[in-house]
Amino acid sequence: MSEEDFLGHLDFRLTNPDKGRLLISEPTLPDPNFSRTVVLLTEHNTEGSVGFVLNRRSDMNLNEIYDDFGTSDVPVYIGGPVGANRLFFIHTIGPELDHTIEVMDGLYWGGDLKQIEYMLTNGLAKRNQVRFFVGYSGWSEGQLEMEIEQNSWIVSKTSVQQVMSDSEHFWKKVIRGLGKRFEVLSNFPTNPNLN
Repeated sequence: MSEEDFLGHLDFRLTNPDKGRLLISEPTLPDPNFSRTVVLLTEHNTEGSVGFVLNRRSDMNLNEIYDDFGTSDVPVYIGGPVGANRLFFIHTIGPELDHTIEVMDGLYWGGDLKQIEYMLTNGLAKRNQVRFFVGYSGWSEGQLEMEIEQNSWIVSKTSVQQVMSDSEHFWKKVIRGLGKRFEVLSNFPTNPNLN
């Protein structure tokens, strides 16, 4: 059975795409921006979709790209290939952070950067309550649905705890967490033709 035959027999749509859902790339997705990634959707509507890659940690800390930020040990993730010169964040601080958008119960996107800087440097928020990204992942109208139909993405529900976890093998753990029918994908070679 070829890779296409095998993957074609799996129903990748565990749920419909929506904000607060995960997009988990299929194991052989050729796009280097999304190979073996897990994306949190923060916005999904008829105009398109926005999300952030959760498992691409950069080699930079926040104070290296945002000079005013006093804390040096805050990692920055690569959220996607769009707007790579812009800073974004998700958090569990809540609606008390000005200008924030609820993604799912207990998880928020964006807000006042100066306010979050103050909260982190003064101990009013913990580092593990915030995840910073440079860039984001974006899809135009209908583009994500087409990619899902092509089995490029598995759509799954998630929890705040899972989204905010910092795991070295996050993609593999998320795949295995989908159940037995997807477990084999976690050990699938990146390029089956080289196997």
